[in-house]
Amino acid sequence: MADLPLHESNDFESSDFEAAADRGFIAKFSPAVVSAADSKVIWDGESAAFLEQECPGSAHPSLWRQARLSARQGLYEVTDGVYQVRGFDLSNMSIVEGDSGVIIIDPLISTECAAAALRLYRTHRGARPVTGVIYTHPHVDHFGGVRGVTGGGVPILAPAGFLRNVAREHLHAWSATARRSVYLYGQALERSPDGQIGPGLGKARSTSLIAPTAEVERTGQEKTVDGVRIVFQLAQAPPELTLYLPGHRALCLGENATRNPHNLLPLRDAKALARQLDETVALFAAELDVAFASHHWPTWGGPEIARFLSRQRDLHSYLHDQTLRLMNKGLTGAEIAEAMRVPPELEQVWHAHGYHGPVGHSVKAIYQHYLGWFDGNPAHLWEHPPRESAIRYVECLGGGAAVVAFARRYLKENDLRFAAQLLNHAVFADEGNKEARDLLAEVYTRLGHGAENATWRNLYLTGALELSDGVVPAATERAAPGLVAALGVDQILDSIAIRIDGPRAWNESLSIDWHLTDLGERYRTTLSNGALIQHADPPEGPVDLTLRLTKAQLLGLLAGRGVERVEREGDIGVLRRLVAVLDHPIPDFAIVTA
Repeated sequence: MADLPLHESNDFESSDFEAAADRGFIAKFSPAVVSAADSKVIWDGESAAFLEQECPGSAHPSLWRQARLSARQGLYEVTDGVYQVRGFDLSNMSIVEGDSGVIIIDPLISTECAAAALRLYRTHRGARPVTGVIYTHPHVDHFGGVRGVTGGGVPILAPAGFLRNVAREHLHAWSATARRSVYLYGQALERSPDGQIGPGLGKARSTSLIAPTAEVERTGQEKTVDGVRIVFQLAQAPPELTLYLPGHRALCLGENATRNPHNLLPLRDAKALARQLDETVALFAAELDVAFASHHWPTWGGPEIARFLSRQRDLHSYLHDQTLRLMNKGLTGAEIAEAMRVPPELEQVWHAHGYHGPVGHSVKAIYQHYLGWFDGNPAHLWEHPPRESAIRYVECLGGGAAVVAFARRYLKENDLRFAAQLLNHAVFADEGNKEARDLLAEVYTRLGHGAENATWRNLYLTGALELSDGVVPAATERAAPGLVAALGVDQILDSIAIRIDGPRAWNESLSIDWHLTDLGERYRTTLSNGALIQHADPPEGPVDLTLRLTKAQLLGLLAGRGVERVEREGDIGVLRRLVAVLDHPIPDFAIVTA
């Protein structure tokens, strides 16, 4: 990206700090600390106070500016009858006043933060009841705090496919995503000029989920909730909503367009996103006074909103098309990422800078979307896994000491990228090579301090921390019970299927019918050739075991309790045989060591 005037008072900075990020400010939450019932701190907004200082040498000035803007917290008026609570979590909670209460859009990650945000609103706007909830999409920072604002009994709207995607990300892949989130969000890093400056999650959280009462299935679909007319635009992959509020001339963008480009890996199609943003401009821009999102701060004025959305559209479309152009000239994802340059007009726009999804990251995601992991070079088709490759590389280079010596030379030449590659081989070949670990930690620290991208900074600095201090456990070690309880039975049974240890189950053959008496649903699971196959509403036929139980009892069985209270026919030993071939995830697997 081109250099921007980061320090002087210019139009960009004045617009963001005064006319946008601080516009509509009503009150702060003070002290800005949210705690659980046991006094454990969930969110500490006070820890961001250091961002008011001048940017230090340990941070990229552009990222410092973005973090400083994003750390602002409190209650804000977006427009008449529409409010946001910002700085209470990774996302914003938006509040729309209706005839008798309020509609909550995206109730944050944790119940404690969502409850605190609602208390701040009520302190200044009155004790209006919650009369509806909208989840814009299935990321946990947009639904996890729902039980902090309501116990249910109100309309809860979400895009079609919402629960299926929640299950995929937060149940089926929970161990891997939780572990990697330690790196992505810098959960173990101290909030400081040398450590995590954003975006970051809280130290702990109580995640919840209430299943939607209705889904939005198409663009143009309308709903009226508590007297508020809402027109929806629906996107897919993942399912995501844009909400137009005609009575307020306001548009909620969810996270379809925020003050930075999207991180396209692993979920988003860049071209589809660009087309969606173009549709957003065509459908709504001429009627808008304000557009707000579930991250960052709003944009006011129809022409400015159209310009903002059009630039976001152009950026994602450009990255997609140019990646394909160069891909069809024979360049690999890594080569395209290195060659990609953004148009000059977009280089001069703050929100086009890669604070969350850098250009090179997005290019590789687009390449992967079309061609997968293989770049076509046969040498890369059947490489040894990382540790075995590292042992051989280190041997070829003359041993661990020689690799460290080469790395020091590249470090002296400020080639941090190749120094990291060399040292990574040295560490993977011999985890006990302290000199290599310490030097790699230094390299990662320097790379992190120079990164404009917040998540890259967190990834580098967490890698350095783990090389020095060992593995940092994930903040969430298992899928939240409240989240699992809201999912469908088919999704819960899928979570059993992905835990089958295939080789151990090769010679097992069994079948179980699950009759959910409270839901009136019936499923059959059949274990065959190491795969657990699921059938909904199966035809009558012999099975090894039939269980008649409620959904709550099913969840109890998965937790290892209550089998004696379940009505059954057949051989209960079949259930024990199934449990015997279940594997257990490793939530704290190594990342920067073999």
